[in-house]
Formats: sequence, C-alpha cells, structure tokens
Amino acid sequence: MKIIGIDPGTGITGFGVIEAGKDSYRLIDAGVIRTPANSPLPARLDTIFQHLEEIIAEHGPDAMAVEKIFFSQNVTTAISVSHARGVVLLVGQRAGMPISEYTPLQIKQALTGYGRAEKSQVQQMVKTMLKLKETPKPDDCADAIAAAICHAMTV
Repeated sequence: MKIIGIDPGTGITGFGVIEAGKDSYRLIDAGVIRTPANSPLPARLDTIFQHLEEIIAEHGPDAMAVEKIFFSQNVTTAISVSHARGVVLLVGQRAGMPISEYTPLQIKQALTGYGRAEKSQVQQMVKTMLKLKETPKPDDCADAIAAAICHAMTV
C-alpha cells in the first residue's frame, strides 16, 4: 500500500510517500512545499494545492494521512495552518483516496510506543524504520513521513 503523509503548514507543508508492506516500509519520495512569506494567502494555498496534485499524480498513493493541529498558543498561526489543512484535505478528496487524520500524540504513540516522546525520538524511528542513512530534513518532512508510517501501523 502506498501512503502519502502530510504535515500541513502555510509556509512549509511536509510530505512523504511510503510503500508499506506487512512488516516493512520503503520511502518513495519526501520533501516540502515552500511558499513565499510575502505572498497573499490565496496564492500560497494555490501553490500547496498544485504541488500536492502533482505529487499525488506522480506517485498514485492509495491513502492519505494528515497530521492534525493539536493546540496553538498563537491563534493566527492556528488559523493559517487550518487553511493549509483544508487545501490538503481537498486535494486528497479530489484524488478519491481515503483520508485519515492523526494527532501528534497518536503519531508518537504509534512510532515510539510513548505518546509524549520527543520529536527527535520520532525522527530516529522514521530513520530506523525506513533504513535511512540520515533523518529526513527539515522536520516538516520527517513529520509527514511519520504520519504515513502511523497510518500504515494503524490500518
């Protein structure tokens, strides 16, 4: 099963496409979609939309796993991320794939066995489970891959 994991953000949206077997995982593609900070919000959302459509068309994932917003002290940031999440969900819906959403706690629990694990522990598990030489960078990319692995472990 091919799964695309997404860590939504208006400035940086992380993505990771994995192939999940019975007890194995293989990284197919991963990276980030960056939008210029000085661009108007509609233009930034359009950039995210277009790039995700291209990534999905190229890799044909069977499912999408999206990281949920858990809490934000900054309401403006939370609203901005919510806009990006909406675009991500729309792209997945238009592609006709099932979409699952996971909180950071659920992702940490699935990958490390501990819901309050440090980000570095999750990143180390991503590296180990995918047999990578280095941890995927930036964090948004590693978080997206972690969401995809969490989905594979959950279904």
